[in-house]
Amino acid sequence: MPRRDSRNTRMKIINAAWELFYENGYESTTIEEIVERSETSKGTFYHHFNGKDALLSTLSYLFDDKYESLENEIDLNGDAYQTLLMLNRELFFMIENRISLDLLARMYSTQLVTTGDKHLLDNNRTYFKLLRKVIIHGQQNGQLRSDVSTNEILKAYALFERALLYDWCICNGNYSLCNYSQFLLPMFLNGFKTEK
Repeated sequence: MPRRDSRNTRMKIINAAWELFYENGYESTTIEEIVERSETSKGTFYHHFNGKDALLSTLSYLFDDKYESLENEIDLNGDAYQTLLMLNRELFFMIENRISLDLLARMYSTQLVTTGDKHLLDNNRTYFKLLRKVIIHGQQNGQLRSDVSTNEILKAYALFERALLYDWCICNGNYSLCNYSQFLLPMFLNGFKTEK
């Protein structure tokens, strides 16, 4: 139980930080404000993070938190193709409406230069686990190709999402991330659908 409490506390801090980053900007947000918003203490904050900069790489935790909330809405025996579209739409809608472009770009830049863990690529993330389940069921139900491995489809899907997020960042968000993805993703996923 203590491990779960620790994870919940960590998520409270992460959620509070990203809300404040979005509202006030990264530079204007203080650790004191994060502590107050998360209803924790400075000691608790420093138990989980060595400073504000350490929070930049936690954006992927927010993505995972979103996927955890969507997991209950998924019918694994339903249409895997539609489920993948829905997951992408919900995640990108959240990103477009809750995460500032500057912060998303900062998070990507930390992942490019880090010599430590690249959390975006961690296969133990909820993001990868849930997508893997959807793809496996899609393959078992004959909706997605089985001549391509689950891991290759998963890797390609995650690559598609990262590439679009990267492009959205370098284009300064001058298009709707959610709408453009819903236009492109079906064409991309058609390569993994089975012929009916």
